[in-house]
Amino acid sequence: MLLLALFVAVPIIEIALFIQVGGLIGLWPTLLIVIVTAILGTTLVRQQGALAMSQLRGSFSELRDPTEPLAHGAMILLSGALLLTPGFFTDAMGFALLIPAIRSVVFKEMRKRIKVQSFQMGGSVHTSGFEKGPFHDATARESNTIDGEFKEVEITESDTPGDSGWTRH
Repeated sequence: MLLLALFVAVPIIEIALFIQVGGLIGLWPTLLIVIVTAILGTTLVRQQGALAMSQLRGSFSELRDPTEPLAHGAMILLSGALLLTPGFFTDAMGFALLIPAIRSVVFKEMRKRIKVQSFQMGGSVHTSGFEKGPFHDATARESNTIDGEFKEVEITESDTPGDSGWTRH
């Protein structure tokens, strides 16, 4: 129902704003504003997107929770779509999502409403400790298990019981 309301309300708001702004400053300045905001928005989205990608890579390389950089990247992508859509209301929403402080507030509000019960990383399923971040699983840090591969070696007659093989030259 909310989605239907948005699909109806946004075009009505955009049409009303086009009529008001066009009546106030004229047709050509209104069209120029729409074109300039699309170009400026594309440039800012590209810049912010590159920054979000570097933050995402940093979180992966430092084994930190990638949730926030991923959410910022998604909001920047949505911002780009809003800025390329002609209109003043969508441009205002798109430019607002390009501001990191606003994206952080939106992320915190989304995080309050979304509950993650489990996630999978590297073949193991984690079910708790998400508040600390998925890369900070306490049970994995305290484990004495070491992963490795082995190869069974047969003992030949030339090997003597006291000879380990490490001192052969």
